[in-house]
Amino acid sequence: MRLIDYLDKGASLDAEAPCLICDGEVKTYADVQELSGRVAAALVADGVQPGDKVAILSTNDPTSFTCVFGISRAGAVWCPINPRNEARENRELLELFECSVLIFQASFASLVEAIRSALPRLRTLVCLDDDLEWAARWEDFLARGTEPVDRRCPDDLTMIVGTGGTTGRPKGVMLPGPSIETMTAITLMSYPWPRDGARPTYLALAPLTHAAGVLCFPVLCHGGSIVIMRTPDIAGFLDHVEHNRITHTFLPPTLIYMLLDHPTLDERNLSSLQCFWYGAAPMSASRLEEALNRIGPVMAQLFGQTEAPMMISTMAPRDHYDSDGAIARARLASAGRPSPLVTVAIMADDGRLLERGERGEIVLRSSLVMRGYFNDGAATAEASAHGWHHTGDIGYLDDDGFLFIVDRAKDMVITGGFNVYSAEVEQALMAHPAVADCAVIGLPDDKWGERLTAVLQIRHGSTLDPEELKSFVKARIGSVKTPKQIEIWEDLPRSKIGKVLKTEIKKEFLDLDALTGHHGPARAHPGPGPRFIGP
Repeated sequence: MRLIDYLDKGASLDAEAPCLICDGEVKTYADVQELSGRVAAALVADGVQPGDKVAILSTNDPTSFTCVFGISRAGAVWCPINPRNEARENRELLELFECSVLIFQASFASLVEAIRSALPRLRTLVCLDDDLEWAARWEDFLARGTEPVDRRCPDDLTMIVGTGGTTGRPKGVMLPGPSIETMTAITLMSYPWPRDGARPTYLALAPLTHAAGVLCFPVLCHGGSIVIMRTPDIAGFLDHVEHNRITHTFLPPTLIYMLLDHPTLDERNLSSLQCFWYGAAPMSASRLEEALNRIGPVMAQLFGQTEAPMMISTMAPRDHYDSDGAIARARLASAGRPSPLVTVAIMADDGRLLERGERGEIVLRSSLVMRGYFNDGAATAEASAHGWHHTGDIGYLDDDGFLFIVDRAKDMVITGGFNVYSAEVEQALMAHPAVADCAVIGLPDDKWGERLTAVLQIRHGSTLDPEELKSFVKARIGSVKTPKQIEIWEDLPRSKIGKVLKTEIKKEFLDLDALTGHHGPARAHPGPGPRFIGP
C-alpha cells in the first residue's frame, strides 16, 4: 500500500466523517482527499517525477500532514524533517536525501533561508502560511496543478527518515510500502480497537514526524479521527482526552512522567481511553505501574527503531497483568513479546544464535525492516550481517517469550572487570520515589577502569540522600551495579524526541576531566548546573 491508500481506505467507509481535527476545525475525509489531490497535481506540474524526494518541515499541523498524502499520490517519496533540528542537521538531511522540493512553515523561514544556497538540488521552496519573496506562496503553488494525478513510486519507496545523527553524520533509512504495511498490520492485530463499527479517535501530541505520525495509518484504516495538537501541553492533552473522547494516543516516557505529575490527573475522566501507547525510550517500571493504577488498564508498549518502525515487539494492555488480574510486575521492564510478523533472535558477536535467557544483540527478520540506508551500501551491509537485521540493542528472551532490553551495545559499562548494563541500573534508580529521571554512564577511572556514574533529575519538592539511594539500589541489584558517583542536574540533555543523550552527558564530564587532568575518584562538578551529591 501507498500512504495515500490508507487515507482512501478511510474515505471509502464514510467520506464525510471527520478525519483531521485541530483547534476546533474539522476536515472530513473528503476534504483531506481533495487537498491531497491538489498537492499531488501541483507537485507533478512543478516537475516532480515518480521517486523524487519531497521534504516537509513543519510542526504538528493538518495542512502539512495532508501534504504527506499528496506526496504519495504524486508517486514521490516523503522525507520528514524534524522541526527541532538545528540548521546544520537539516541541511545535511536535505542534501543526503537529495530533496528537490521543500514544503515548510513560515516559522522556519530564517532556517530555510540560511541553508537553501547550500542545497543546489532543492529547486522548489513552498511556504505554507506566509508571503516570502524567495519562496512560492501556498495558494500559488496549488494553482499550478490542473490535472488529476494518481501515480506510484517505481520501486515502492514510501519514505526516507533520518537516523538523528547523535553519534555522527545521520543516515537515511529507506522504508518501502511493505515496511509501513507490516507495521500497520501488527498494530491492528496486536492492540485493542473499537468494535461494532465504532471508530477510533487518536490524539497526536508527539511530533507527527516520528511515531505519532505513522500511528495515524492504522487509525485511518478504521475511518477514525485524528486530533492534532500543535504544541506539547499536558493540561491541553487531558482536556482533549475528556472532551474529544480519545480512544488512542501515544506519548514518550518523559511526557508520561509529566502527565503523572500533573496536579489534575486524578480528577480527569479518562474512561474513553482504550490504548495508550508508550515507547521511543525505556520507561521506568515503577512509573509504569503508577500509570496502570492511575490512568487505567490501557497502557500499551511498542518497541522498534527507525530501521524497523515501531513494532519489533508489542505489549498490549492485557499483557501488563497476570491471569489473576494482578499487575505483572516482573514483565513491566520488558519490551513485550516479538510481534506476530517479526522473528526475533539473540545473537553473539560471532553470529551464533543464543538460547533463552542468554544475553546478546537483538536481531530480527521481517518485512518490517528497512530496504537499507540511502546511498550507503557499507552501513546497510553491516546492519544486515549474517542475514539478520542488527538493532544495536543488547537483550534476552525469557522463558515466556518476553523480550528484555538491557542496554544499547555502546552503553554497556565495564567496571572492575564486570559487565554492567546501564538500563538495569536506571530501572533500579527510577524505582526510588524521589528520582524523576536518570542516566547511567561509565567514566574513565584509574582504579575501576570505568566508574559507574549516575546523573539524576529529582522530583519537584523532593530531597535525596546519596547514601540512602545507594543502599536502595544495592538492595535491588547488588553492590557491583550500584553507582559510585551520583550527581543531580536540573535538566538532562535530550534529543528532539525526548531521549536522554548520554553522549552529551559523557562529553561534559570528559571535557572537564581534560581541563583538570582528573581520572580518579568522584569529584564535585564546578560551576552552575549539575550539583554533586556523590561520596
